[in-house]
Amino acid sequence: MEQLIAQIQNGHAIQYAEVVKNYQQPIYRYCLRILGNRQDAEDAVQDIFIKAFESIMQYKHTVNFSSWLYKIAYRHCLNLLRKRKYQRLLLPRLFSPEVTTEGPEQAMDKRLFSPQLGFALTALSPDNRSLLILRIFEERTYEELGEIMGCKPEAAKKRVNRIKEKVKKKMEQWQEDMLWDEEKEPIQLKT
Repeated sequence: MEQLIAQIQNGHAIQYAEVVKNYQQPIYRYCLRILGNRQDAEDAVQDIFIKAFESIMQYKHTVNFSSWLYKIAYRHCLNLLRKRKYQRLLLPRLFSPEVTTEGPEQAMDKRLFSPQLGFALTALSPDNRSLLILRIFEERTYEELGEIMGCKPEAAKKRVNRIKEKVKKKMEQWQEDMLWDEEKEPIQLKT
């Protein structure tokens, strides 16, 4: 990939189509999980690839290109969420994207996301949710997360672990709340 990027930086812009081909699906999945809406994710992917192309000359080969691209996606999606005050609308739909026919990824998402996990994830800030998605679903290493977030890998690892603890506590809270609700319902005895 680095050789391809070097060619693009040397004026062979037509090669950028190969970059888009290689990264379009992973970036789309990431945006869809963050934005929770297919149309918004598609628009975001286009914007991200345009921004990346416009900034390709600033890309330094000292960092992984994938991390550089995800950093653009990470910032773009967070800006969209902030700009549109999307978080309030996002909560109920965060991990159940709009899909007309269920593909393998959507089937996996359905199996992975319980109501408890959905509750816990929606309680996170967009920034923390994004970081967790990058680590778990996009399988980014701590080194890559550090590059994306502009911190050391150890700091990224600590932050992910803190986020996981928050998710665990929220899932436990959801379970306790559900038990409490069940106890509140009156039991009707037959006489």
